[in-house]
Amino acid sequence: MTPTHTHTTQGGRFELVSESTGAGPLEGQALVIYHDLDRDVQSVTTSADWRQHWRSIAADDCTVCLGSGTDQIKGNKSQPCGGCFGLGKVRQDGETPAGEWQVADVALGVIRRQQRIIEQRDQVLAFPEVQAALKARKEKKGKEPADWVQREQQWRESGGRGHGGRRHVGD
Repeated sequence: MTPTHTHTTQGGRFELVSESTGAGPLEGQALVIYHDLDRDVQSVTTSADWRQHWRSIAADDCTVCLGSGTDQIKGNKSQPCGGCFGLGKVRQDGETPAGEWQVADVALGVIRRQQRIIEQRDQVLAFPEVQAALKARKEKKGKEPADWVQREQQWRESGGRGHGGRRHVGD
């Protein structure tokens, strides 16, 4: 069995088995059945959870770390992967980069991919509708106090054991 997906935050190797609709108490829900290759267990989750927390493994993802760039074998997330030197990607043919120039080619591919994503986002941000929505959001946020300020004020005004039923807040 070959892994087709990995968890976005916890890593791991998973294979998508099938998708189906639930029956009984789960009637009407779209379910995904997957196989955890590390533990050799099949599990079920909702389709929305699957799309949110798992991602498919690309052809140029590192076979050791599955694209995370961190050490998956020893479980040390602070150390870079030895298979891809922390890039999360390997050469287009799936081989691990052997020298500095091959690592530089892989890094250049990662940089170009990120540039394309940034250019696409810039194009979307250039639309007048998006600019109007961002401006309206900024104006709305400027009028209301921050969320933590409202919580703090509510806490200070709520009942306590101090004078007049107010809380001792130290100021």
